[in-house]
Amino acid sequence: MILHITSREEWQSAQHAGMYRAASLESEGFIHCSTVPQVVRVANAFFAGQNGLVLLCLDEARLQSELRYDMIDTGEAFPHLYGPLNLDAVVQVLNFEPGRDGQFELPLALRYQE
Repeated sequence: MILHITSREEWQSAQHAGMYRAASLESEGFIHCSTVPQVVRVANAFFAGQNGLVLLCLDEARLQSELRYDMIDTGEAFPHLYGPLNLDAVVQVLNFEPGRDGQFELPLALRYQE
């Protein structure tokens, strides 16, 4: 399973549209995703203090667009989806709110999947 962080509003729009297209798909050519061990670090680096977020839990086997694990500057591989996200690949949607300090923690539902 891989994860994607988005706003609740963007997820609701995707459900009406029948597919999900992150802004990064147009600007960078892919949708940023994370593994379970990576997601909190990503959230705290790029979404600290932001409310109204959800975690889309994706079943890699159901993805219709190409998924690649690309190396970033640190030498770590991150999953990137090179095309729109088909909604039937989303197996769970979790509310993802920061704590009072603006930092995120892994939701209970994912703690045993690290």
